[in-house]
Amino acid sequence: MTSILASFAISLAVNAAFFAVAAARKTDVVTDLSYSLSFAVLAIGLLLLDGAYSAAQLLAAVAVLVWAVRLGAYLFGRILRVKVDHRFDDMRERPLRFARFWFLQAITVAIVMLPVSYLLSRAKAPALGAWAIAGGAVWLAGLAVEWLSDAQKSASKKTSERFVTNGLWRYSRHPNYFGEMLVWWGIFAFAVPFLHGLAFLVAAGPAFITLLLLFVSGIPMLERSAEARFGNDPAYSEYKRRTSILVPLPPRR
Repeated sequence: MTSILASFAISLAVNAAFFAVAAARKTDVVTDLSYSLSFAVLAIGLLLLDGAYSAAQLLAAVAVLVWAVRLGAYLFGRILRVKVDHRFDDMRERPLRFARFWFLQAITVAIVMLPVSYLLSRAKAPALGAWAIAGGAVWLAGLAVEWLSDAQKSASKKTSERFVTNGLWRYSRHPNYFGEMLVWWGIFAFAVPFLHGLAFLVAAGPAFITLLLLFVSGIPMLERSAEARFGNDPAYSEYKRRTSILVPLPPRR
């Protein structure tokens, strides 16, 4: 419980610092960077705080770090190109509403990290076994899917403003989110051998990010945005009809 409370405190402190910069400079450049950096700081901070150095604990922390560095670099590079995030157009001049976003982001990070926070707090973590191997495989698959789909989308956007239909996007309208979900369920698997009773509640971490992407700030927002931009395009209607919304599947006939 101490590590979980510490993760909430650290996440709140990191996001409060970034909020101060973003609000003072009225900039969007640090927003996505703060999300990824919060995970990285938590992984390193909890590892050092708890003195957890078993193979399973180290691999779980490294998995978070690798994912955070990859996503952070991608999102930071993107915001440097576009300069502005229109999600915050009605927030920058309203400090309390802007602060609410950062507070919710801090809480989200801490919740998603619940399995890792719990695992790193264990004095006698389990050795690498079937769950860790399976979790590592799922994490690696998710990281590959997320990285590849982001790369394909970036390459496509350099040549066209139309919706992306190449590569993994031919089989899923949101393959990057599918990869994101795999990453966190894979990381959760590292902690499974040490979960008993109420400890299984840390599954709220991967469940939370899954539900968030499926029903709140992920797929619903992008689907509405795409419909507003391309809804009158017959090619988009056909793409939407034929293509799985999340899990990569062969296009429907």
